[in-house]
Amino acid sequence: MTDDKNKLGYQDRSRVSGDEEYEVGYVASKFGLSIPQVRELIAKYGNDRDTLEREAKNLRGR
Repeated sequence: MTDDKNKLGYQDRSRVSGDEEYEVGYVASKFGLSIPQVRELIAKYGNDRDTLEREAKNLRGR
């Protein structure tokens, strides 16, 4: 089976990987949240970056 040439190996920038500590840490530091808070947001809303950033802003504003 040959490789799919449409998959170039770049990361999907519209997603936040909850398994990658540096990605979770970046979102946490950007919005002044703790890492457990960011992981809760990922569990609740999924890993879409736009959605997470919107909900992080809402959480920080409370």
